[in-house]
Amino acid sequence: MRLLFLGDIVGRSGRDAVEAALPALRRDLQLDLVVVNGENASHGFGLAPDMARALFAAGADVLTLGNHAWDRKEIIPFIESEPRLIRPMNYAPGTPGRGATVVEVPGGRRALVIQAMGRLFMEPLDDPFRAVQAELAKHTLGAQGSVQAVVIDIHAEATSEKQAMAHSFDGRASLVIGTHTHVPSADHRILAGGTAYQTDAGMCGDYDSVIGMQKGGASLRFWRKVPAERLAPAEGEATLCGLFVETDDATGLARRAEPLRLGGSLAHTMPTP
Repeated sequence: MRLLFLGDIVGRSGRDAVEAALPALRRDLQLDLVVVNGENASHGFGLAPDMARALFAAGADVLTLGNHAWDRKEIIPFIESEPRLIRPMNYAPGTPGRGATVVEVPGGRRALVIQAMGRLFMEPLDDPFRAVQAELAKHTLGAQGSVQAVVIDIHAEATSEKQAMAHSFDGRASLVIGTHTHVPSADHRILAGGTAYQTDAGMCGDYDSVIGMQKGGASLRFWRKVPAERLAPAEGEATLCGLFVETDDATGLARRAEPLRLGGSLAHTMPTP
């Protein structure tokens, strides 16, 4: 299976770039599955339903969220009715939506996509490790299993927590990938057990910014520790950042992992077709 994960979309610049590029990426990389983190797509905070629909129409199979999941209140009825949109699974029981979904991919195959949120320097949620363990226990990975790929989006601040998640489930997932910090890490690799990993996928947004936000207002928050104007997304040309993974059809584990950076101000790199 050939899959692409794209990091957090930030604002209109990121949305427009993803929507414009996805059809050609699906074709040129012969993608079976596209997962996109969209939690900052709506003006930098949350995801509006119409924007989710546009991303699905452009070619996203699954959208994940994060700590900004509830910034757009109109997402609540939408997430209840749309199984392809998931939020961190370790929110308390009774939280709207779901933290995992299984989608059909070409060739009669199925892919499980999970999202969990870290707790270090973030919200005091339920244990993400036990939540992921419980979900994986429902499925078997591989050609004869219940799913042929497993993608885990770990939305977390701490690199240590992301790495611990990957090593905990190495050999049980096709890909464990970090989101939230908006800067692509250079540690993409395949772990000893066969799981592809990257500490952070980076963002799809304008990198002439402070993690996607306009430089002036964001920088002032560090100079003056007093309330300032509301942050606004930077609106320059976006760079798409993510990770391409090719799995072994027999095992569901990774045999290739290559970064993608397209457009904008970062050095470009494209996976081998």
